[in-house]
Amino acid sequence: MNTKISILTRVILALSAVCLVASLYVPIWQIDLDAPQYPEGLNLKIWADKLAGDVDIINGLNHYIGMKTLHAENFIEFHVLKYIILFWALFALLTTVLGRKKILYLLFFSFLAFGIIAMADFWRWEYNYGHDLDPHAAIIVPGMSYQPPLIGFKQLLNFGAFSIPDIGGWLYIASGALMLTAVLIESKILSRLRKKKVASGAISFLFVLFLCACSNPAPQPISINKDACDNCKMTISDPRFACELVTNKGRAYKFDDVACLIGFKNNNKDMTQKATYYVNEYLYPNALTAYDKLTFVEGDQVGSPMGGNTAAFLNKDSANFYGQRFMAKSVLMDALKQ
Repeated sequence: MNTKISILTRVILALSAVCLVASLYVPIWQIDLDAPQYPEGLNLKIWADKLAGDVDIINGLNHYIGMKTLHAENFIEFHVLKYIILFWALFALLTTVLGRKKILYLLFFSFLAFGIIAMADFWRWEYNYGHDLDPHAAIIVPGMSYQPPLIGFKQLLNFGAFSIPDIGGWLYIASGALMLTAVLIESKILSRLRKKKVASGAISFLFVLFLCACSNPAPQPISINKDACDNCKMTISDPRFACELVTNKGRAYKFDDVACLIGFKNNNKDMTQKATYYVNEYLYPNALTAYDKLTFVEGDQVGSPMGGNTAAFLNKDSANFYGQRFMAKSVLMDALKQ
């Protein structure tokens, strides 16, 4: 039985070690905070051995709601993490030199276990940070906690928090993916899958997952007569004209009129630079539809709530019919494309 790993596997492991070392020179994680009073957002950068970004501003804001201030020296992780990452890089290089399959398997599964433990520790840190509040804080909301999301978006009072790996985190993930590739090669799993003709199906499934992960953030349902317009602050009452803006971080802003959506976009250009837009269809206003799939007509007789006087239609024939009925003209939503 051959217990030696191939030259290809050794190259892959060397690349994995390079990714780990490179992760020490860039931020590993980032948490972005968006709020109306901070249209450009606040940013917390987490490195292997320090905190960066708008730390002082975030500490000042958190003081009012009783959250502890953030200081790298208070976390043991910042004292040891860079050495742990270096250990894994050296372990990968040692595996490359020794070239034994058993050592490769030990490397991968112990690295995977460390990744799980690290994420659990990060969640614990966020939980304590968001729940251990000063009972004498200036602002106390009964029953409210401020735990940031582990991954993804979460609304915290008037702040939207978005948590995601930064460059260093993606390098760490890439390192693990390279180790997994090495294990699959040396264990002959890929060859067995190919023989059973399931490899192509698995690849197709992963490709679909990738497309789903890269697709635009989904809109949130608008509650008619309950939700307020994020621009004019009036209650959204007419579903035929309701619309929504979703930032690339997944935060949704709801409006009672396309005019309000455009006004909000123009006043918050930094935050809405990569936003997606959804508008209710005039005839069947039960679901939000991506604006670029709709045909718009504009005219005074359309009578939308805030004077935008613009209606959206999925069917061009319906748009032409109601355009004539309302003496309205077909318009391109250039204000959303810019």
